[in-house]
Amino acid sequence: MATCPPYPTYPGDPTGGTALRHAHWWQRKWVRYGALITLLTLSGLVILALVRQQTGTEGFLVGLGLAVLPVPLLIAAFRWLDRVEPGPWRNLLFSFAWGACAAALIAIIANSFATKWIATATADPTSADTLGATVIAPIVEESAKAAAVLLVFLFRRRDFTGIVDGVVIAGVTATGFAFTENILYLGTAFGTDQLNGAGGIASVTAATFFVRVVMSPFAHPLFTVLTGIGFGISALSAERQHLRRVLVPLSGLLLAMGMHATWNGSSTFGQYGFFVVYAMFMVPAFALLTWLVIWTRQRELRTVREELPAYAVAGWLTPTEPYALGSMRARRVARDYARRRFGGRSAARAVSQYEAYATSLAFLRRRGRLGRADADFVVRERELLHELWRRREVARPALDHAARMTAPPVPVAAPPWPVYGVYGHPAHAPHPVQPAHPVDPTHPVHPAVPYPAYNPYRT
Repeated sequence: MATCPPYPTYPGDPTGGTALRHAHWWQRKWVRYGALITLLTLSGLVILALVRQQTGTEGFLVGLGLAVLPVPLLIAAFRWLDRVEPGPWRNLLFSFAWGACAAALIAIIANSFATKWIATATADPTSADTLGATVIAPIVEESAKAAAVLLVFLFRRRDFTGIVDGVVIAGVTATGFAFTENILYLGTAFGTDQLNGAGGIASVTAATFFVRVVMSPFAHPLFTVLTGIGFGISALSAERQHLRRVLVPLSGLLLAMGMHATWNGSSTFGQYGFFVVYAMFMVPAFALLTWLVIWTRQRELRTVREELPAYAVAGWLTPTEPYALGSMRARRVARDYARRRFGGRSAARAVSQYEAYATSLAFLRRRGRLGRADADFVVRERELLHELWRRREVARPALDHAARMTAPPVPVAAPPWPVYGVYGHPAHAPHPVQPAHPVDPTHPVHPAVPYPAYNPYRT
């Protein structure tokens, strides 16, 4: 890779000045954004009216105030997982809005219709409610949430590069869905307490809050994350592996439906069924997925350290940058240094963007080296290198400082013989080492590097 010279020779247009054909009106960005915003806004207004109709105005406000409590913590947790290559906020906003508005609207309409149809067909409302909760709801809800992951995967492909991206998009979508669902459940519980005159810890509202917000705020994100992992594995697959790119996301979706059905059916397993399912399935699954995501994040940092030295050899990066960019601590030190020395938040933002573009470049190179690069590999590489070059004046000194501050100390053993030049004894200058062959001044000798400078993809 690194096919470009060590400095840009083009005027800043990554496409090389090629004029693009005029897109049709429905392909223009503002048309698509407008349609998407209109769809989500209408869905939000409809779901707001439906929830308020079922809970009442007072119940809706109480449910809203209680349901919003876990949202910032969950969003912060998923954003923390995405710190190696942070995706744009617009993807997270879309995912949350889709889960809270569109997916919730689809679920409440489809679940109500299916439950009423089953009750009418079987003349058994109790069995219809049980079947709707354990079979219909998992299928409908997980499919509605998976639609957001699919849309980001298809239309924001550059931002969807691996397992962590799938986990983040799926988790934020499920957080939005759980937010709306919690408003409904907590508002309904508050209305029940108002009718019965109950209050305090013994109220239905307190019990619902404890189960849904305290004990299991990660339930919906945990289900949908399985779908996100499937899409993440698909994103890592080569384009020619069509069967794998389709079957793996479907398998993740089926696992999400199965775990969701087990969770919803825990109330039918006896008096302690909920606690048994919680202890034997939910907690171990949550711990396993947490370990998997953290391990994947460390693997991404290792990829940065392994792939970027080739660009340092080509002159696009300094020799210390691959180490600094492959360490979360060094990245933080670089941003703090830029904020103090180069102009406040704007400089820190430039360094943060530099880190994100460099990480994307490392992932792109890895996919190319493994034969999984897309058709626009060269164009994308040039775009990323151009973005790095624009921010080098601030980012390079900051990353160099971070590399020096976070580099591990190298132990130096004292020599077993006496060292002269100490305590007043003059030290003798070492004799210069003569090269084995005469040096041609027109061809300077470059230091040895552990990575090749040639392009491994040139045919």
